[in-house]
Amino acid sequence: MKLLIVNDEKLTANMMKKEIIWKDYGIDEVFTAYDVKEAKEVIGEQQIDVLLCDIEMPGENGIALLRWIREEQKDIECIFLTCHASFEYAREAVTLGCQDYILIPAKYEDIGKAVEKVVKRIRIREEEKRYQELGRRTVQENLATAAETHGVKKSAQQVAEEVVKYIKEHLTEEELCINEIASWTHMHPVYLNRIFKKEKESSIGQYIISERMKLAEALLLENKLNAYAVAEQVGYKSYSNFNLTFKKTFGESPTQYINRKSHKE
Repeated sequence: MKLLIVNDEKLTANMMKKEIIWKDYGIDEVFTAYDVKEAKEVIGEQQIDVLLCDIEMPGENGIALLRWIREEQKDIECIFLTCHASFEYAREAVTLGCQDYILIPAKYEDIGKAVEKVVKRIRIREEEKRYQELGRRTVQENLATAAETHGVKKSAQQVAEEVVKYIKEHLTEEELCINEIASWTHMHPVYLNRIFKKEKESSIGQYIISERMKLAEALLLENKLNAYAVAEQVGYKSYSNFNLTFKKTFGESPTQYINRKSHKE
């Protein structure tokens, strides 16, 4: 995991890099930048996973940097550091998918633990992606033989419909994934995914995303919840992940989408 520390006070940034034993918190490499321009250059050259950023800096501030990261659709988790609590900053930071907001001065241990929490979230997400990739690469199994081996008495169509029902009932749960569904059906994830894809022409993971985006669109059009609240309602604890998925699905961010719909009305 790669961490980028952004702080206009060079001594603070360098002390944080040197004094915190980052490997204890899941970080392998640490980079520093002293303004937003420099931070963008580092992000362009390195695969940064976590951003630890001072929110108030001369010129462009941390909010501007995070907004640029979201516009570039870079999958970077962010933790902001600030010397005083500001509701406006906090609100915009949350809207942009900031994972934590730490008041400084803060103990190095507290900063490290906040980063560790984000690192664990990233690793869980990456593990799910790897498992899905394994499923795609697994060689074709004989359906009848596999069904007999796993003791499956139901038809492929019945299994697929039960999976659809389960997904709809648990759509708002962050933990919903192919592994959880496979455990519920007592089938191997790869085999279950193959049955589902044959019946629905979509993998289980793709189907979950599709249903979540349909629900998100409906909630946004109701105009009762902001985009961050909608993300939580459809099973995304990370707003940045929700924002990226929504953009890939609809071609624009949730905020842009609802603004466009509002103008039409």
